[in-house]
Amino acid sequence: MKKIVKILSLATVFLAFSVNAEVQLKDNSEILGKWNLYAEAIKLDGEQKAVKIEWDFQADGIIQTKSTDSVGRTGEMKIPIKYSVENGEIKKQLTPGREKYDSCKVLEKDDTKMTLKCSGMFFFLKKL
Repeated sequence: MKKIVKILSLATVFLAFSVNAEVQLKDNSEILGKWNLYAEAIKLDGEQKAVKIEWDFQADGIIQTKSTDSVGRTGEMKIPIKYSVENGEIKKQLTPGREKYDSCKVLEKDDTKMTLKCSGMFFFLKKL
């Protein structure tokens, strides 16, 4: 019985670490294409705020962002943002025209979904 309890305890610890493990990107080829940024949150397991933004990761190091504002006067806004993949993380420009970058860790990624942890914010994306 003690052996079973030890095995279950080790399995629980292993699962806890694997759930919080980060995905290390090799290069930008793993994220190229269009992604729908559908939600953002301050905490990973916190309340998600719905957003409607398209991120198009291009091979030339540009994210073409397209956001839709159904309530405001702008309607649709397109902004190019520089990015790169360094040390397994996405480094993306905070503000167009300024050379200040944010590091975004990839917490989860498969062929259809990706979860990013950037400074102070979690982004939830689906592949288009």
